[in-house]
Amino acid sequence: MSNIIKVKNLTKKFKSFTAVDDISFEVGKGEIFAFLGPNGAGKTTTIKMLTTLLKPSSGDLEIDNHSSIKDQDGARHSFGIVFQDPSLDDELTAYENMYFHSVLYKVPKSERKKRIEHMLKFVELWDRKKELVKRFSGGMKRRLEIARGLLHHPKVMFLDEPTLGLDPQTTNHIWTYIKDLNKKEGITVFFTTHYMAEAEKVADRIAIIDHGKIVIIGTLDELKTKTGKDNLEDAFLALTGKKLRDEEVSSEALMRQRHGVWRH
Repeated sequence: MSNIIKVKNLTKKFKSFTAVDDISFEVGKGEIFAFLGPNGAGKTTTIKMLTTLLKPSSGDLEIDNHSSIKDQDGARHSFGIVFQDPSLDDELTAYENMYFHSVLYKVPKSERKKRIEHMLKFVELWDRKKELVKRFSGGMKRRLEIARGLLHHPKVMFLDEPTLGLDPQTTNHIWTYIKDLNKKEGITVFFTTHYMAEAEKVADRIAIIDHGKIVIIGTLDELKTKTGKDNLEDAFLALTGKKLRDEEVSSEALMRQRHGVWRH
């Protein structure tokens, strides 16, 4: 399996604070890859560098052989992204949100309507296409963001805490869509999470990140074998010395508050 994401010695500093500290990893084509770690571990900062939203302090990163530093346009057309924070225009309809994205990403005019219809049907929102997004539930907005991110046929889908704040039923629906897409289209999925069960159930491989450093990368079975533990929670505790809780705010997040840097 060839690698579609390549990261080498990636570092990001905010003044004297190092958010991402010399990390290297690769993700294979068609893989579902999870970045697991507490709030403030460096997950979002890494995704922002991969998706050209932040310039690294040092290191190299490529998506589908396009440098996220030197060839940003090429890299951007290789991926779709669902941000941690909502990024839809609430005053537009679902269809209008999709249409403007198709123009932005230069989807051929002859294919726009067909692709929009296909993706809205895929996430079961075609019947709500004319409704203003501000009337959508949180789960519906997430589904629309996924549909929008896939509209230009990217090879990689980045998902930053995609189910944060969603109820269990909606979370299951979201992952059903994503896994189905991964299976049918072979799209590579890179997601960040601090939900232990999510990484355990969804990912082909898991990278545990803490204090801006990658602690370990492997399949669930490999992580359990290397730590001699029976489950991911105990493996995480053995590797980092702490338990991962959904409500946890790490010392790194507190330091970012002092430095005026929030979502990293």
